[in-house]
Amino acid sequence: MAARPPNNPDQAILDSVVESCPFKFAMSAVMGFGLGGVFGLVMGSLDFAAPVDTTQTTRQQVKATLKDMGSRTWGTAKNFAVVAAIYSGTECLIEQYRAKNDLYNSVSAGCITGGILAAKTGPKGAVLGCAGFAAFSTAIDYYMRERGQD
Repeated sequence: MAARPPNNPDQAILDSVVESCPFKFAMSAVMGFGLGGVFGLVMGSLDFAAPVDTTQTTRQQVKATLKDMGSRTWGTAKNFAVVAAIYSGTECLIEQYRAKNDLYNSVSAGCITGGILAAKTGPKGAVLGCAGFAAFSTAIDYYMRERGQD
């Protein structure tokens, strides 16, 4: 995004806050939580694997189904928030350190994010998580950059 000259000091302050890494980190977490919540709600409502208990009333079954959907929605929302926050915060810090905005930032941020998320599975899992997330984030970033040049 090209920098534009600020019209007034207040605009300059607002621009510096919005472009800061802590703001990007927090905004990504909030937006990831929202997107994950919607995704979890949709996926939870489509899951028909819930056992049907014929001894319960319809109201009890609906209550149990909604409770299950709520817990799935909450879990998916938290996971999306964590992934988004780690990735965007890492990418912002790398971009700030390198003073460049290119594909290598996505590769590095993807690798670090994948490694962190898979760290509990051991070294092999962390390496695979690094490689997988780096490849995915690179592909997405490459596609978005190529699409933006048209």
